Amino acid sequence: MIHTVLRGQTLYQISRDYRTPLQSIIQANPTINPNLIYPGQPIIIPGFPDISTLPYQIDISLMKRRLRLMRDGKLVKEYPIAVGRILHETPVGDFIIINKAPDPGGPFGTMWMSLSKEHYGIHGTNDPGSIGKAVSLGCVRMYNKDVEELAYTIPIGTPVFIHY
Repeated sequence: MIHTVLRGQTLYQISRDYRTPLQSIIQANPTINPNLIYPGQPIIIPGFPDISTLPYQIDISLMKRRLRLMRDGKLVKEYPIAVGRILHETPVGDFIIINKAPDPGGPFGTMWMSLSKEHYGIHGTNDPGSIGKAVSLGCVRMYNKDVEELAYTIPIGTPVFIHY
């Protein structure tokens, strides 16, 4: 998988976002200077598939509070979601699903899927009344049955595009 460096990112933070050891990223990119990366620079993240080989994509509209599952560019299903509240907004940008954890406990419902942004994910909820609202600490909440269906359908590495 190729990550394109964004303004202000460090190689250390990129390794944390993808939960990939810094040394593994350095080894996968032998020509880069780890102390001098720049916006727009492509960085190979080992252990994840090339997103162009995956059939699914996730499109999340924060304004509409909807998650759309796409397959080969065509809408498969649309789900209602909850998003981050003021001061804890859901991050905007391009991410991937880096792992899945069933039964994470607490407010995360029955499934957790980490995004390639540290501390953020798509998860279920123990408060179904929150769906459709801006109430989370930045994660995307779904009904438990919906997040389970989504997690069962998509592979690790699935691209996630979050926008207003």
